[in-house]
Amino acid sequence: MIRLGLLKRTVLYLLAFGTVLVALFPIWWLVNTSLKTPLEFLGGGMTLFPRQPTLAHYREVVFERSFLRFFGNTAIVATAATTISVLAGSLAAYSLSRFRFPWKLDALFLVWALVIRTIPPIVFVVPLFIMFRELRLTNVRAILILAYQVYTLPLAIWMLLGFFRAIPRELEEAALTDGASRIQALLRIVYPLVTPGLAATAIFCIITTWNEFIYALIFARVPADFTIPIGIATFITEYRTLWGPLAAGSLISSLPLLAFTAFVQKHLLRGFALRGIF
Repeated sequence: MIRLGLLKRTVLYLLAFGTVLVALFPIWWLVNTSLKTPLEFLGGGMTLFPRQPTLAHYREVVFERSFLRFFGNTAIVATAATTISVLAGSLAAYSLSRFRFPWKLDALFLVWALVIRTIPPIVFVVPLFIMFRELRLTNVRAILILAYQVYTLPLAIWMLLGFFRAIPRELEEAALTDGASRIQALLRIVYPLVTPGLAATAIFCIITTWNEFIYALIFARVPADFTIPIGIATFITEYRTLWGPLAAGSLISSLPLLAFTAFVQKHLLRGFALRGIF
Protein backbone atom coordinates (compact mmCIF):
# COMPACT_ATOMS: atom_id res chain seq x y z
CA MET A 1 0.00 0.00 0.00
CA ILE A 2 2.81 2.40 0.85
CA ARG A 3 4.55 1.69 -2.47
CA LEU A 4 1.26 2.15 -4.34
CA GLY A 5 0.64 5.50 -2.64
CA LEU A 6 4.20 6.60 -3.39
CA LEU A 7 3.77 5.61 -7.03
CA LYS A 8 0.53 7.59 -7.33
CA ARG A 9 2.12 10.70 -5.81
CA THR A 10 5.10 10.36 -8.13
CA VAL A 11 2.84 10.10 -11.17
CA LEU A 12 0.80 13.12 -10.01
CA TYR A 13 3.94 15.19 -9.44
CA LEU A 14 5.27 14.24 -12.87
CA LEU A 15 1.96 15.18 -14.50
CA ALA A 16 1.86 18.49 -12.63
CA PHE A 17 5.46 19.24 -13.58
CA GLY A 18 4.75 18.39 -17.23
CA THR A 19 1.65 20.60 -17.25
CA VAL A 20 3.54 23.56 -15.78
CA LEU A 21 6.38 23.00 -18.25
CA VAL A 22 4.01 23.01 -21.22
CA ALA A 23 2.28 26.16 -19.93
CA LEU A 24 5.52 28.07 -19.31
CA PHE A 25 7.40 26.99 -22.43
CA PRO A 26 5.74 29.56 -24.78
CA ILE A 27 6.61 32.33 -22.30
CA TRP A 28 10.20 31.18 -22.13
CA TRP A 29 10.32 31.00 -25.91
CA LEU A 30 9.19 34.64 -26.09
CA VAL A 31 11.89 35.65 -23.61
CA ASN A 32 14.48 33.63 -25.52
CA THR A 33 13.44 35.15 -28.85
CA SER A 34 13.46 38.70 -27.49
CA LEU A 35 17.09 38.31 -26.36
CA LYS A 36 18.47 36.87 -29.60
CA THR A 37 20.44 38.87 -32.12
CA PRO A 38 19.27 39.13 -35.75
CA LEU A 39 22.19 36.93 -36.79
CA GLU A 40 20.85 34.06 -34.71
CA PHE A 41 17.51 34.29 -36.53
CA LEU A 42 19.25 34.27 -39.89
CA GLY A 43 21.39 31.31 -38.83
CA GLY A 44 18.30 29.22 -38.18
CA GLY A 45 18.01 26.35 -35.75
CA MET A 46 16.24 26.14 -32.42
CA THR A 47 18.14 27.01 -29.27
CA LEU A 48 16.78 27.18 -25.74
CA PHE A 49 19.20 29.94 -24.78
CA PRO A 50 20.50 32.89 -26.81
CA ARG A 51 24.19 32.64 -27.70
CA GLN A 52 24.76 36.38 -27.33
CA PRO A 53 21.92 37.91 -25.26
CA THR A 54 21.01 41.47 -26.20
CA LEU A 55 18.50 44.08 -25.09
CA ALA A 56 18.57 45.84 -28.45
CA HIS A 57 15.06 44.70 -29.32
CA TYR A 58 13.64 46.21 -26.12
CA ARG A 59 15.40 49.51 -26.81
CA GLU A 60 14.07 49.48 -30.36
CA VAL A 61 10.52 48.80 -29.24
CA VAL A 62 10.46 51.43 -26.49
CA PHE A 63 12.45 54.25 -28.08
CA GLU A 64 12.17 53.78 -31.84
CA ARG A 65 8.76 52.25 -32.48
CA SER A 66 6.41 54.67 -30.65
CA PHE A 67 5.54 51.84 -28.30
CA LEU A 68 5.01 54.17 -25.36
CA ARG A 69 2.32 55.97 -27.33
CA PHE A 70 0.64 52.65 -28.12
CA PHE A 71 0.93 51.73 -24.44
CA GLY A 72 -0.71 54.97 -23.34
CA ASN A 73 -3.60 54.57 -25.78
CA THR A 74 -4.19 51.00 -24.66
CA ALA A 75 -4.01 51.84 -20.95
CA ILE A 76 -6.53 54.68 -21.26
CA VAL A 77 -8.96 52.73 -23.42
CA ALA A 78 -8.76 49.47 -21.45
CA THR A 79 -9.06 51.17 -18.04
CA ALA A 80 -12.02 53.33 -19.05
CA ALA A 81 -13.82 50.49 -20.84
CA THR A 82 -13.33 48.13 -17.90
CA THR A 83 -14.52 50.75 -15.38
CA ILE A 84 -17.68 51.45 -17.37
CA SER A 85 -18.38 47.75 -17.87
CA VAL A 86 -17.92 46.79 -14.21
CA LEU A 87 -19.95 49.77 -12.96
CA ALA A 88 -22.82 49.44 -15.44
CA GLY A 89 -22.72 45.64 -15.30
CA SER A 90 -22.88 45.58 -11.51
CA LEU A 91 -25.88 47.94 -11.44
CA ALA A 92 -27.65 45.88 -14.11
CA ALA A 93 -26.88 42.59 -12.35
CA TYR A 94 -28.06 44.00 -9.01
CA SER A 95 -31.33 45.19 -10.54
CA LEU A 96 -31.93 41.87 -12.26
CA SER A 97 -31.28 39.95 -9.04
CA ARG A 98 -33.41 42.13 -6.74
CA PHE A 99 -36.38 43.51 -8.68
CA ARG A 100 -39.22 41.88 -10.54
CA PHE A 101 -39.97 43.03 -14.07
CA PRO A 102 -43.28 42.65 -15.93
CA TRP A 103 -43.65 40.26 -18.87
CA LYS A 104 -40.37 38.57 -17.92
CA LEU A 105 -38.35 41.45 -19.29
CA ASP A 106 -35.45 40.49 -17.03
CA ALA A 107 -35.16 37.07 -18.67
CA LEU A 108 -35.47 38.62 -22.14
CA PHE A 109 -32.74 41.13 -21.29
CA LEU A 110 -30.39 38.37 -20.13
CA VAL A 111 -31.03 36.38 -23.29
CA TRP A 112 -30.43 39.50 -25.37
CA ALA A 113 -27.13 40.15 -23.57
CA LEU A 114 -26.09 36.53 -24.13
CA VAL A 115 -26.95 36.73 -27.82
CA ILE A 116 -24.91 39.92 -28.19
CA ARG A 117 -21.95 38.18 -26.52
CA THR A 118 -22.12 35.18 -28.85
CA ILE A 119 -22.37 37.14 -32.11
CA PRO A 120 -19.00 37.75 -33.82
CA PRO A 121 -17.93 41.34 -33.06
CA ILE A 122 -17.17 42.03 -36.72
CA VAL A 123 -20.94 41.98 -37.35
CA PHE A 124 -21.34 45.21 -35.35
CA VAL A 125 -18.66 47.18 -37.18
CA VAL A 126 -20.98 48.80 -39.75
CA PRO A 127 -23.74 49.72 -37.23
CA LEU A 128 -21.15 51.13 -34.84
CA PHE A 129 -19.46 53.10 -37.61
CA ILE A 130 -22.79 54.63 -38.67
CA MET A 131 -23.73 55.40 -35.06
CA PHE A 132 -20.43 57.16 -34.34
CA ARG A 133 -20.68 59.09 -37.60
CA GLU A 134 -24.18 60.30 -36.77
CA LEU A 135 -23.01 61.32 -33.30
CA ARG A 136 -20.09 63.17 -34.91
CA LEU A 137 -17.75 61.35 -32.56
CA THR A 138 -14.21 61.61 -33.88
CA ASN A 139 -12.06 60.86 -30.81
CA VAL A 140 -10.67 57.37 -31.43
CA ARG A 141 -10.18 56.61 -27.74
CA ALA A 142 -13.81 57.45 -26.96
CA ILE A 143 -14.94 55.38 -29.95
CA LEU A 144 -12.98 52.33 -28.79
CA ILE A 145 -14.16 52.71 -25.19
CA LEU A 146 -17.79 52.63 -26.33
CA ALA A 147 -17.25 49.95 -28.97
CA TYR A 148 -15.55 47.62 -26.47
CA GLN A 149 -18.78 47.49 -24.46
CA VAL A 150 -19.96 45.01 -27.08
CA TYR A 151 -17.33 42.63 -25.68
CA THR A 152 -17.31 43.46 -22.00
CA LEU A 153 -20.73 44.65 -20.83
CA PRO A 154 -22.66 41.38 -21.48
CA LEU A 155 -19.74 39.48 -19.93
CA ALA A 156 -19.83 41.69 -16.83
CA ILE A 157 -23.60 41.33 -16.42
CA TRP A 158 -23.57 37.54 -16.63
CA MET A 159 -20.53 37.14 -14.39
CA LEU A 160 -21.85 39.44 -11.65
CA LEU A 161 -25.42 38.16 -11.71
CA GLY A 162 -24.55 34.97 -9.83
CA PHE A 163 -22.59 36.88 -7.18
CA PHE A 164 -25.48 39.26 -6.48
CA ARG A 165 -28.00 36.41 -6.35
CA ALA A 166 -25.84 34.67 -3.73
CA ILE A 167 -26.10 37.64 -1.31
CA PRO A 168 -29.01 37.10 1.11
CA ARG A 169 -31.77 39.67 0.78
CA GLU A 170 -32.11 39.74 4.59
CA LEU A 171 -28.87 41.74 4.88
CA GLU A 172 -30.29 44.54 2.75
CA GLU A 173 -33.67 44.39 4.44
CA ALA A 174 -31.99 44.80 7.83
CA ALA A 175 -30.09 47.83 6.55
CA LEU A 176 -33.26 49.33 5.09
CA THR A 177 -35.05 48.75 8.40
CA ASP A 178 -32.29 50.64 10.20
CA GLY A 179 -32.93 53.66 7.99
CA ALA A 180 -30.42 53.14 5.17
CA SER A 181 -31.46 53.97 1.63
CA ARG A 182 -31.27 51.50 -1.24
CA ILE A 183 -28.07 53.14 -2.50
CA GLN A 184 -26.48 53.05 0.96
CA ALA A 185 -27.35 49.38 1.35
CA LEU A 186 -25.87 48.67 -2.06
CA LEU A 187 -22.64 50.53 -1.40
CA ARG A 188 -22.07 49.53 2.24
CA ILE A 189 -23.52 46.01 2.37
CA VAL A 190 -23.74 44.43 -1.06
CA TYR A 191 -20.67 45.76 -2.86
CA PRO A 192 -18.19 44.66 -0.15
CA LEU A 193 -19.65 41.15 -0.31
CA VAL A 194 -19.37 40.90 -4.10
CA THR A 195 -15.77 42.10 -4.18
CA PRO A 196 -14.58 38.71 -5.52
CA GLY A 197 -17.03 39.01 -8.40
CA LEU A 198 -16.04 42.60 -9.15
CA ALA A 199 -12.34 41.67 -9.10
CA ALA A 200 -12.79 38.61 -11.32
CA THR A 201 -14.96 40.56 -13.75
CA ALA A 202 -12.43 43.40 -13.91
CA ILE A 203 -9.66 40.93 -14.73
CA PHE A 204 -11.58 39.35 -17.61
CA CYS A 205 -12.73 42.72 -18.95
CA ILE A 206 -9.32 44.37 -18.92
CA ILE A 207 -7.67 41.34 -20.54
CA THR A 208 -10.31 41.40 -23.28
CA THR A 209 -9.96 45.12 -23.98
CA TRP A 210 -6.18 45.16 -23.64
CA ASN A 211 -5.75 42.50 -26.34
CA GLU A 212 -8.64 43.53 -28.62
CA PHE A 213 -7.58 43.75 -32.27
CA ILE A 214 -10.50 43.99 -34.70
CA TYR A 215 -12.13 47.25 -33.56
CA ALA A 216 -8.76 48.90 -32.93
CA LEU A 217 -7.65 47.96 -36.44
CA ILE A 218 -10.80 49.38 -38.03
CA PHE A 219 -11.33 52.58 -36.03
CA ALA A 220 -7.69 53.58 -35.42
CA ARG A 221 -6.60 54.84 -38.81
CA VAL A 222 -3.36 56.67 -37.99
CA PRO A 223 -0.34 55.43 -36.01
CA ALA A 224 -0.92 58.04 -33.29
CA ASP A 225 -4.16 56.23 -32.36
CA PHE A 226 -2.84 52.66 -32.50
CA THR A 227 -3.16 50.37 -29.50
CA ILE A 228 -0.60 47.77 -28.48
CA PRO A 229 -2.02 44.87 -30.58
CA ILE A 230 -1.97 47.05 -33.70
CA GLY A 231 1.51 48.32 -32.86
CA ILE A 232 2.82 44.78 -32.46
CA ALA A 233 1.18 43.78 -35.74
CA THR A 234 3.30 46.40 -37.54
CA PHE A 235 6.35 44.23 -36.83
CA ILE A 236 4.97 41.80 -39.43
CA THR A 237 5.52 43.33 -42.84
CA GLU A 238 5.10 42.15 -46.40
CA TYR A 239 8.74 41.21 -46.78
CA ARG A 240 9.88 40.12 -43.33
CA THR A 241 8.87 39.52 -39.72
CA LEU A 242 10.78 41.30 -36.97
CA TRP A 243 10.76 38.42 -34.51
CA GLY A 244 12.91 40.12 -31.88
CA PRO A 245 10.86 43.33 -31.53
CA LEU A 246 7.66 41.31 -31.84
CA ALA A 247 8.63 39.09 -28.88
CA ALA A 248 9.93 42.04 -26.86
CA GLY A 249 6.75 44.06 -27.46
CA SER A 250 4.57 41.09 -26.51
CA LEU A 251 6.40 40.64 -23.21
CA ILE A 252 6.30 44.34 -22.35
CA SER A 253 2.58 44.51 -23.11
CA SER A 254 1.84 41.59 -20.78
CA LEU A 255 3.54 43.13 -17.72
CA PRO A 256 0.73 45.60 -16.83
CA LEU A 257 -1.86 42.80 -16.98
CA LEU A 258 0.23 40.66 -14.64
CA ALA A 259 0.65 43.58 -12.25
CA PHE A 260 -3.08 44.35 -12.32
CA THR A 261 -3.97 40.71 -11.70
CA ALA A 262 -1.55 40.54 -8.74
CA PHE A 263 -3.03 43.75 -7.28
CA VAL A 264 -6.66 42.65 -7.73
CA GLN A 265 -5.90 39.20 -6.33
CA LYS A 266 -5.44 40.70 -2.86
CA HIS A 267 -8.95 42.17 -3.00
CA LEU A 268 -10.21 38.91 -4.46
CA LEU A 269 -8.95 36.86 -1.52
CA ARG A 270 -10.03 39.52 0.99
CA GLY A 271 -13.52 39.49 -0.52
CA PHE A 272 -13.79 35.73 -0.23
CA ALA A 273 -12.73 35.94 3.43
CA LEU A 274 -15.26 38.69 4.15
CA ARG A 275 -17.97 36.77 2.36
CA GLY A 276 -17.21 33.67 4.44
CA ILE A 277 -18.10 35.57 7.62
CA PHE A 278 -21.69 35.82 6.45
